[in-house]
Amino acid sequence: MQQVSHTRSSDPPDLVLGRYRRVRRIGAGGMGVVWLAHDEKLDRPVAIKRIAVDDEAVARRAAREAKAAARLGHPAIVSLYETGRDEDAVYLVSELVVGSTLAVLLAEGALSDRDVLAIGAALCAALAHAHSRGVIHRDVKPQNIIVPDEPQPGAGIAKLTDFGIAMLLDEDVLTRTGDVVGTLAYMAPEQAEGHEVTAQTDLYALGLVIYEALSGTNPVRGRTPAATARRVGERLPHLDRLRRDLPRELCAAIDRAVDPDPAVRGKLTALRAALKGATTAVDDEPGTVEAGALEPVTRMTRRAARRAAAVVPVADGWEPDAHEDTAGGEAWDPLAWRACPPRSRAVAAFGAGGLTMLALATLGPETPLPAPAAGIAVAAVVAAVPRLGTLLLVLALAVWLLAAPQGTSPGVGLGDGVVANRGGVRSGWSGLAVLVLAAGLPAVLALWRARPGWLSAPALAPVLGILSLAVAWPAVAGQARRLTHRVVLGVAGLWWTLIAQAVSGTDLLIGPVPGVHARSGWEGSAQEAFLHVLVPLVSSGAVGLALVWGLAAAVLPFVVRGRSAPVDIVLGAAWAAGLAAGTQAVAGALPWAGGPPAVHGVVVAAILAWVIAVIAAASRPRY
Repeated sequence: MQQVSHTRSSDPPDLVLGRYRRVRRIGAGGMGVVWLAHDEKLDRPVAIKRIAVDDEAVARRAAREAKAAARLGHPAIVSLYETGRDEDAVYLVSELVVGSTLAVLLAEGALSDRDVLAIGAALCAALAHAHSRGVIHRDVKPQNIIVPDEPQPGAGIAKLTDFGIAMLLDEDVLTRTGDVVGTLAYMAPEQAEGHEVTAQTDLYALGLVIYEALSGTNPVRGRTPAATARRVGERLPHLDRLRRDLPRELCAAIDRAVDPDPAVRGKLTALRAALKGATTAVDDEPGTVEAGALEPVTRMTRRAARRAAAVVPVADGWEPDAHEDTAGGEAWDPLAWRACPPRSRAVAAFGAGGLTMLALATLGPETPLPAPAAGIAVAAVVAAVPRLGTLLLVLALAVWLLAAPQGTSPGVGLGDGVVANRGGVRSGWSGLAVLVLAAGLPAVLALWRARPGWLSAPALAPVLGILSLAVAWPAVAGQARRLTHRVVLGVAGLWWTLIAQAVSGTDLLIGPVPGVHARSGWEGSAQEAFLHVLVPLVSSGAVGLALVWGLAAAVLPFVVRGRSAPVDIVLGAAWAAGLAAGTQAVAGALPWAGGPPAVHGVVVAAILAWVIAVIAAASRPRY
């Protein structure tokens, strides 16, 4: 790093240190203004932070930032090129990083779990490098972490910036004993109390940043500064309680890093090893904030805007100017749906293969392959491309039913007793194809962003119905990570059960639904299947049970939380009783002739749901 004492008084206003021509202002923060500039000597873009020196304390802080940054040379730390000073300000000339702060990307849900772990590992290495050179950052937070749009080879996936309040271990501390500097919501307890800061202080802050990135919340931050201050030093909820899908070793390492006791936190090397070791076991999809239907287009638009604006968030406490568009996000990769952890692929493949064999064995037409062989083939495809493979499975089943040779119906009537064989000749199996699409497509599309293993999971609900245990399904659906996915799974399980009941003619949950004809009357006609199965299922009010199941699945993690076995047992029993009572009450209110239908096995199923809920909560790891 080169240091220049003063600029020449003859320099034009837009020329800094005799060689850097300011292009435009791109941001401002608590310590100064950031400009995009051009290095006329080396012909390259740079970022310049101008720090007005109103008093000597500000000048000393600027000098300390320059000294701290000058000691460092690491791919995950923003490089400082030069410093200088004139009568009014100190100038820090640094590397230009075109990208977004981690805070922006997390707010937009633009990062996957795998991205977060990679960024965290890079920052562990950056802080270890700084500590080895006697620099403690003291203000690690998402706003001080930049994620480049397009990381260059050897340049790092993320960059730590703003060493404005860094402490140099071989110099006198510039603040008085007991002074507190930093950002309260990410501050280690010992730092907040004005005690000595060490490498463990940065470890805590980085651990909290990763905790927030994976869980979607910073449990220290309150609605007011006073509320935040009261939470500093409290033991945080275990990460696995917020993200039950993450590897237990990863959660344990992050929990240790944010322990209030510095002696328990371990070392940056241990945290980095845990992050790198869990990389292949976590999702590689955009994470904590669910994207809308137009999010892919939005992300590409935002990225183009960022490039045009050349956003360089390098200032202390950097905030964009009001006229700048700094919204971040990764460009949408149309093939990103292929990436998911091996364990999730295996579950998805097993479920899709089992569903294939069940469908081929029960729907009726002759199959081109034996059911086991078809199941294995489908499992292999879904293991390779989980979401697309499951969608193709639904479409393939429908095409198979439409293209199957015509034949004669068995002529067996169920349900309301209507037997309509239409002369014994069936025009294909288009009625069954309609029901397959009606059951499969909504579930797959609504759960597209869920873990792939859930896509075919609603088929478990009618399987439970065969055992008169269908009411236990919400306990299974309640294990999904996101609330919206739990609701969809609860509703889909009910819908699949009602359709399976119409196809099989067996009472899987409630008695025959009024208006639903026997299979022989509609399996060969798409129109008949729509009029005499789908319409009656909706108009009869039977789908009202979906509201109960969806709600029960949604609230389960908030009721049975896994913190205390006795409490879980009691609250789980109350939840299961509410599920049974709600299901029975809605069924009893159905306006069916001959009185309300009975719900099969509701008591036993509720007990099973209670057991599933309590065991699932108890099986979550504890530290």
